[in-house]
Amino acid sequence: MDMTKQLEKLAVFKKLHSNFFILPNAWDAASAKTFEKCGFKAIGTTSAGIAVSHGYADRNMPFDRMLDTVRRIVQTVDIPVTVDMEDGYGQTPDEVAESVKQVIKAGATGINIEDSRMDRQAPLLDIPVQQKKIAVIRELGNAMAYPLFINARIDSYWIKSMPPARRLEEAIKRAHAYQEAGADCIFVPGIQDISDIQTLRHEISCPINVLAGPGMPSANELEALGIQRISTGSGPFRAALSLLHRMGQEILEKGTFEHMTSRVLSYDDLSEK
Repeated sequence: MDMTKQLEKLAVFKKLHSNFFILPNAWDAASAKTFEKCGFKAIGTTSAGIAVSHGYADRNMPFDRMLDTVRRIVQTVDIPVTVDMEDGYGQTPDEVAESVKQVIKAGATGINIEDSRMDRQAPLLDIPVQQKKIAVIRELGNAMAYPLFINARIDSYWIKSMPPARRLEEAIKRAHAYQEAGADCIFVPGIQDISDIQTLRHEISCPINVLAGPGMPSANELEALGIQRISTGSGPFRAALSLLHRMGQEILEKGTFEHMTSRVLSYDDLSEK
């Protein structure tokens, strides 16, 4: 990808965080293009959506196949793309930096990196370990003269091993540490309570990213609370599979095709670039 054009997209992506926007998460070129046609200003990827659509469980997707999907998405859309890097695709900070380097070369304007291995019973990764990863990624961006946008995800509201009474305190502590290490934005999926969101916003100076889902305040409410970014995560992918499942059940059980023919894109629309 042309680096000048990529830097322009990066500038656009960073500027989006000066206000409020919604970031849909795509799993392939078609979903990314659809979101772009809807009018979204940037796109994220969903690790779960990409993995499952290729026949893998989330977090079991080979890096090379994930990277190939990122390339296809970047080549398909004209808007910025930020990539879900799970916990970094590497065992050491240097290995993580090498994976991030490949994602930058594929055209990414940003990444999302999380501090758990998505084992709901296991503790979060140690703060110094995650700080080192973020710092090494920031150093890589500086060395490449490419200030990659780093979205640091904090999973204190998701893992079961974290007592509910400690979730907010832990999120704030980690947010400060990750911002100090070089993160541009703090992502706290699972946070829903307005009081918690208000406290997080009061304590954190950088942009905050939350996850859309059941029980969340509306987009208007979140904007009023000072949140800059809402991600959809794997929600759109799961919704698409749910529709496919209902369609299959209807065909087999009723012999009708309402889900397949009602309010769907025409073949001509599908073929449109």
